[in-house]
Amino acid sequence: MNLVSAHSPFAKKVIQVIQSIPRGKVVSYGQVAAYIGIPRAARQVGWILRGLEEGVNMPWWRVINKTGRISIEGNLHNDKELQRKLLQQEGVAVNEDYILNIEKYRFIADNELLVKWQLPKEYREKILEKYGL
Repeated sequence: MNLVSAHSPFAKKVIQVIQSIPRGKVVSYGQVAAYIGIPRAARQVGWILRGLEEGVNMPWWRVINKTGRISIEGNLHNDKELQRKLLQQEGVAVNEDYILNIEKYRFIADNELLVKWQLPKEYREKILEKYGL
């Protein structure tokens, strides 16, 4: 099974999670992977985002690396500068080195969203504990 196929169950879950990130908030690639129940798949989340076609209705720019750095290598349609511009338009302060305070802007899903994403109860409890909810 190809985990990074645009139509795979994995990709559909990635898109569902990213579409849930509110304006002015960010998540790490690893958070997205954890929120879909595959915590070691951060790199695959990046592959999904890199493979997006132009015009896909998803706030891809709200996903950054775990240290708070915009690390997108870009594709034909998106690059670091565009990502920084889109985040700044949402009120996220991003410096010239493409770094932001991830803890200040981090989106943390509540139990209601984790249930909506169909994560098992034990796994939801671990995520909620990790983020102090």
